[in-house]
Amino acid sequence: MHSPEPTLTVAARKDAATATLLTVEVFFDFVCPWCLIGKRQLDAAARELARLRPDVRLQLVWHSHPLLPATPVGGLPYQAFYVARLGSAEAVARRRAQVQQAGTAAGVRFAFERIEVLPNTAAAHAQVAQAAAHGTEAQQARLIERIFTAYFLEGQDIGDPALLAQLALECGLPGEAPGGAQGHERPTHATVRHLVNGVPYFVFDGALAISGAASSDALLGAMLQAIDA
Repeated sequence: MHSPEPTLTVAARKDAATATLLTVEVFFDFVCPWCLIGKRQLDAAARELARLRPDVRLQLVWHSHPLLPATPVGGLPYQAFYVARLGSAEAVARRRAQVQQAGTAAGVRFAFERIEVLPNTAAAHAQVAQAAAHGTEAQQARLIERIFTAYFLEGQDIGDPALLAQLALECGLPGEAPGGAQGHERPTHATVRHLVNGVPYFVFDGALAISGAASSDALLGAMLQAIDA
């Protein structure tokens, strides 16, 4: 059973209305382990920002950026895909060790050995877009985190619409598979001005950008710089 969303008091509503707005746009894909690391670092930066600058309201805007859009709808064998992509099982092991080390620092323990299917992430991104349309910012962020953990920690097939609907229900959202139109996004200042070649990619108030799974300190620094610009 999910707890209800918090209700703003009159004083809190007044503070929210007068707060400085900082918009952070995040470009990501669910098959990218660095994106989960980046999200955890962003969460930590957001908590520190709230402590240092309670006068600032942080708005997160999530943009899908599929890395492997040509992946079949039913997915591909995960382990075989990466062996072919990197050239050998040893190369895969080295890459995963690197990711695992970075994940440990961010509080993530990847379970690569549990993953069987490399999914097409279009359905997962469409589910997130539906959450943005019908839920709160907090519910959408919760769903993104849940899809990531279902894939990287539990080895579940996040290309499965039935699973995605169940994950949405867990986050207090309608448990319905989205229609195709739900996955399309309206272009924003960030999508127009920034050439995103890889993910994660963070854009702060449409101007300052950071590419890659930066540390929470680096992300916080960018937030503070954007606020004072």
